[in-house]
Amino acid sequence: MPREFQLCGLGNAIVDIFLEVNDSEFQQLNFERGTMCLVDINEQKQLLARYQKNEPKLVSGGSVANSTIAFSQLGGDAAFIGCVGDDRYGLFYASEFEELGIDIGNPIIVNEATGTCVCIITPDAERTMRTSLAVSSHLAARHVDERRIQNSDWLFIEGYVFANPETGQTAIREAIRLAKKHGTKIAVTCSDAFVPAVFGDALREAIAQADLFFCNESEACAVAQTPTAEEAFAKLKQTIPSVVVTYGPKGVFIRHAGVEAHIPAVPSEPKDLTGAGDMLAGAFLFGITHGLAPEKAAKAACYLAHKVISQVGARLHHGTKQYWEEGMAKV
Repeated sequence: MPREFQLCGLGNAIVDIFLEVNDSEFQQLNFERGTMCLVDINEQKQLLARYQKNEPKLVSGGSVANSTIAFSQLGGDAAFIGCVGDDRYGLFYASEFEELGIDIGNPIIVNEATGTCVCIITPDAERTMRTSLAVSSHLAARHVDERRIQNSDWLFIEGYVFANPETGQTAIREAIRLAKKHGTKIAVTCSDAFVPAVFGDALREAIAQADLFFCNESEACAVAQTPTAEEAFAKLKQTIPSVVVTYGPKGVFIRHAGVEAHIPAVPSEPKDLTGAGDMLAGAFLFGITHGLAPEKAAKAACYLAHKVISQVGARLHHGTKQYWEEGMAKV
């Protein structure tokens, strides 16, 4: 009997807040252009107060959340496990997921602030980000919903969650335990090379139990401790049943269901590289859960990743299904 969901994501629930500023305004901030820094809630509030008249654009995000949204936009049935506060950003997050048809249960924690990422966009299309994890970093074992995992074909775990040993790592262990109990397949995305560098033991413990591992070149090399993506892929595929290693403009290496291939990237003129890996993972998972051969799923996913980096923003808000069909027509 088919399960209610094909995918259940577990990750940090972050609202992206987009601010477009001119060079003069940016200079007044004294930020290093193009960087991402973690800040506390008060510092984030002070930054937003400077631009309260600008009516910033809000977008629900987070790495695995972006993948889950893409999966849903393509027509998949999805759920998500994460934490938001009871402020305007948390209510926005919950309502947007509801509109997208993604089951997130009751993620709102009273008297807490929602995680936010202020994305400051300058005229050169560069992004400078200030992230306050806030309540998203409180995600712990007690928040892991057995029903959603039990009723999903796949559990998809975000690497950034490993960065919270006392909370996030307990959530991951509980989610994996429940997935194993109910025969739900497990996928893990590395998220960033600092995760294996700083939290390598916990990450390796998880991927030893995983069915599928997503990582980019630097992450793959950090996990496998090799100098190149090719060598990392060769090493990882010996220990993990399915592996996807993205290699930027050089394409992607895949191994899944006995199929092994290198898929070339779609030629692009990138405007914003943010979200390419998230889109590729969500689209690939959609493909393999909907009867598509792994190589075809990867090719169509690469096409969608190309579409994401051709615009500003980590998500495609319109046309995702149409672009998928375009990508499928090219494979």
